[in-house]
Amino acid sequence: MKPFAIEPGMLTLRGVFYPTGHLFLMFPTEQDARNAERALEDAGHSGEHICLLTPAEIRDKIGRTVASEDAPLPSPGTEVETVRRFDELAHQGHYGLLIHAPSHDETEHIMQTLRGHPVSYGQKYRHLVIEDLVT
Repeated sequence: MKPFAIEPGMLTLRGVFYPTGHLFLMFPTEQDARNAERALEDAGHSGEHICLLTPAEIRDKIGRTVASEDAPLPSPGTEVETVRRFDELAHQGHYGLLIHAPSHDETEHIMQTLRGHPVSYGQKYRHLVIEDLVT
């Protein structure tokens, strides 16, 4: 598992979190997130492509990307609302996994691997589309 850091390519032009080619999955507890990460590694996903995020990291590093979006201005997408949902769950103590999975097949394999794990919320970031995986 690698430490999380926002890279320039993980933000929209407005500075909102949008990591194209990644899944962002939320779990109710740290142990749930670690169990999911272990299951992914056991299924062949490299730990170098997985980041565990604590609730504090989600709020401080991801949630802050919408801090300047207090005024409800029209948005061409749902990225602001998605980040606010991550922040809300982190405030409740949920942990996150950011998983690099650029292809459809990788996404399907990850979701199959995690079937039965308590994913509380999940999104796949594609070019210009955020796909609901778990709502």
